[in-house]
Amino acid sequence: MNDKTFSIEFFPPQTAEGVEKLRLVRDKLAALKPAFFSVTYGAGGSTRERTFSTVREIVAAGLDAAPHLSCIGSSRESIRGILAEFQAEGIRRVVALRGDLPSGMADPGEFRYANELVEFIRAETGDHFHIEVAAYPEWHPQARSADDDLQAFVRKVNAGANSAITQYFYNADAYFHFVDAVRAAGVTIPIVPGIMPIASFSKLARFSDACGAEIPRWMRKKFEGFGDDADSIKAFGLDVVTELCQKLLAGGAPGLHFYSMNQSGLTSEIWQRLGLGTR
Repeated sequence: MNDKTFSIEFFPPQTAEGVEKLRLVRDKLAALKPAFFSVTYGAGGSTRERTFSTVREIVAAGLDAAPHLSCIGSSRESIRGILAEFQAEGIRRVVALRGDLPSGMADPGEFRYANELVEFIRAETGDHFHIEVAAYPEWHPQARSADDDLQAFVRKVNAGANSAITQYFYNADAYFHFVDAVRAAGVTIPIVPGIMPIASFSKLARFSDACGAEIPRWMRKKFEGFGDDADSIKAFGLDVVTELCQKLLAGGAPGLHFYSMNQSGLTSEIWQRLGLGTR
């Protein structure tokens, strides 16, 4: 699997305790030798400084970091400044997203869609950055139709994206169908599945309902049957996600991107079950 890319995502901590905890988590997961760590970026840039701080610590530790950059609510000048900071830090990979407009903010800024951000990054910095974009195997929750969502993805790729990371999902067929559809549309870039380990079914259900990720009915029924049995929920979740990863890799997925939720245990366990070792 040396030709595949395995990576891990963090979100910027809100407190000093969270920062310290993430350092410990990062050190544990760094031992797995992922290709890079990505760091999320809040709606309208609301976590900008915390994202930068988290990224700087990753880079200072000698690890590769891929900061998220969302453009909604931003000006070209502000994005230009952020890109300059990334370049000054030696960052070579960025996750380019439209992002969500913060509650109460009416002005969408100078960018409407992620393809406009990708095009701007390319115009400003040439080939300096490896640009990741988002993909939605089960379609973006705000898309008017499946075809509209597919065309939006194609526009991001044609604007200059190098690869894509998907929203998490638990139906491997949804991923394979999406890949087939974009390949038929002429897209050739790697599309890496996003993987969400399951620590709590109740939290997963709330999160999934909000972001449009489907939890298959058979999984819901199984989890609901465990009630408050946290050990059984964890064990079943590990089995389900490991099997999903195995199916994806066997089917030709170019790697995996783990949404760690700033925890090390489940990602490490799945990593070891897959035999990825320290890469």
